[in-house]
Amino acid sequence: MSRTLVQPVGQKRLTNVAVVRLKKHGMRFEIACYPNTVLSWRSGVEKDLDEVLQSHTVYSNVSKGVLAKSKDLIAAFGTDDQTNICLDILKKGELQVAGKERESLLSSQFRDIATIVMHKTYNTETQRPYTISMIERLMREIHFAVDPHSTSKKQALELIQELQKHFPIKRCPLRIRATAPQDQLPNLLEKLKEWNATVISKEGSSAQLSVVFEMEPGLYKDCHDFVMNKMHGRFEVLAHSLYVEGDTHVDQYNDYEDMPAPLPKETHDSVVELNEKLQKQTISSTSRPTTEGQQKQNKCNTCNVSFDDSKLYRDHHKSEWHKHNMKRKTRQLPPLTEEECMADMELGDSKSDLKDYSF
Repeated sequence: MSRTLVQPVGQKRLTNVAVVRLKKHGMRFEIACYPNTVLSWRSGVEKDLDEVLQSHTVYSNVSKGVLAKSKDLIAAFGTDDQTNICLDILKKGELQVAGKERESLLSSQFRDIATIVMHKTYNTETQRPYTISMIERLMREIHFAVDPHSTSKKQALELIQELQKHFPIKRCPLRIRATAPQDQLPNLLEKLKEWNATVISKEGSSAQLSVVFEMEPGLYKDCHDFVMNKMHGRFEVLAHSLYVEGDTHVDQYNDYEDMPAPLPKETHDSVVELNEKLQKQTISSTSRPTTEGQQKQNKCNTCNVSFDDSKLYRDHHKSEWHKHNMKRKTRQLPPLTEEECMADMELGDSKSDLKDYSF
C-alpha cells in the first residue's frame, strides 16, 4: 500500500500582504499587494504596478490561497483578463489592514487634522493661537472620530465648525492685498464693507492702488473672483495664520506650550533695567582672574556664570535658576542672575493667569 509523503510547511504563504477586497455580483474578489504600497499607488506616488501587486492573480480568498473561478470573473467583470481585473480591484476595492496598522494610520491622520486646525484657528478670548496638544484635547472632549475615507483638510474644516459650538475658537482671518485701478477703488471698498472686512492700509500711485485687508476665509472665492474678473486687478494672500505681537510664527507654540507667557507691557521697563544689571554683572564676573581651561570647563553658558568648584557646577545644572534660564534661552531671551531669576519666578506666579488658556 503506497503512502504519500507529506512534508510539513512551517511558513504560511500570502500572509504578510496587504489585501484589497472588492464585492461584486454577490461574490468576493481579492488581490495580494505589498504592504504600504496601495495608498502610494492611489495617490499617484507609485507608478509601477509590479511594485504594488505581488502577483497578477485574482483570489476569492488570499489567506487560504483560493483562486477565483474564470466564470465568476466573466460574470462580474465581463472579462477574464487578470491584470485588468487587478487594476479595477485596486482602484475600487477596500484595503484590508491589520489592527495595529489601522491604529497607526488613524493616529497619524488624527495628528494631521489637529495640525491643520491649529494653523487655521485662534482663541477668541486670549487672541492667541491654540497649541496642538490643546486642539487634540478638545477633539477628544467632543469625541471626534477620524474618517479614514475622507481627507484630513475636509475633516479639519468640519471639525472647526463643531468646535465653535462648544469652545471659544474661530478661524484666523485671511490677510489679502488687492491691487486695482484707482477708479475701481470705490467699488472695492463697498464690497469690503459688505463682507465686513477690516482695511489695514492703502498705498499706491495715482494709476493703481493697493489695499491690504483682513476677511473671513469663507469669502475667499467671492473676493478672488471679484478682484480678478470684474476689476481686472491683482490678488495676493499675505497671511492665513494668526500673528501675535512679539511672536515670530505660530509653530513656536507646539513645543513650548508649558512655558510662561510673555511679560505684560507694564513690566517692560523693569525687564530693561534687569538686562542692564545683567550686562554689568557679566562684565564683572568675566573680569575675575581665572585660568582659561578652568573657566571653559566650569562655565555655564546658559546662565553666563563660572564656578571654581566642579561640585557646585554640577549642582547648578539641577537648580531652578538654571532651568528657568533654559526656558528663557529657548524663547531667545537673555539669562538672569539668581536673584533676578527668583524675582521673575515670583512675578510669573502672581500673574499666572497670563499663561493659562481658558476654554
